[in-house]
Amino acid sequence: MFEKILYPTDFSDASKKALDYIKQLKGAGTKEVVVLHVIDEREIEHIAHLPELNVSIEELERRKREYAKEEMKAIETGLKKAGFEVKTRIDKGIPFRDILKVEEEEKDVSVVVLGSHGKSCIAEMLLGSVSEKVVRKSTKPVLIVRR
Repeated sequence: MFEKILYPTDFSDASKKALDYIKQLKGAGTKEVVVLHVIDEREIEHIAHLPELNVSIEELERRKREYAKEEMKAIETGLKKAGFEVKTRIDKGIPFRDILKVEEEEKDVSVVVLGSHGKSCIAEMLLGSVSEKVVRKSTKPVLIVRR
């Protein structure tokens, strides 16, 4: 049914809950999971311009990328132990746009699975802003896992 899953993650509790759900889909025929983390370029620019932090955009991006690599390694290990083929991607951009771009780039994605709310401080009434935009604009089925 869902042979190939695109799993965008921001490493929040909601996205970790979505990961638990993905592991349960192994019995439904899921073979491969593409794990995607998007470093939000708007967040980096905003934080880098805070004078009290005195950090460059490049340094901030490097730190975020290193953190993402560590988190992705743990996710990859867990999925491989559960019997999945795993591909990981760390991109930089605007999260919902990059999720949709990767959905197109990765051939044969069956479903996009993501948490209902991520780390954004701006929570929509029913869904997080990223998940809401992905649901509206995706060409593939989207499974939203509630917190």
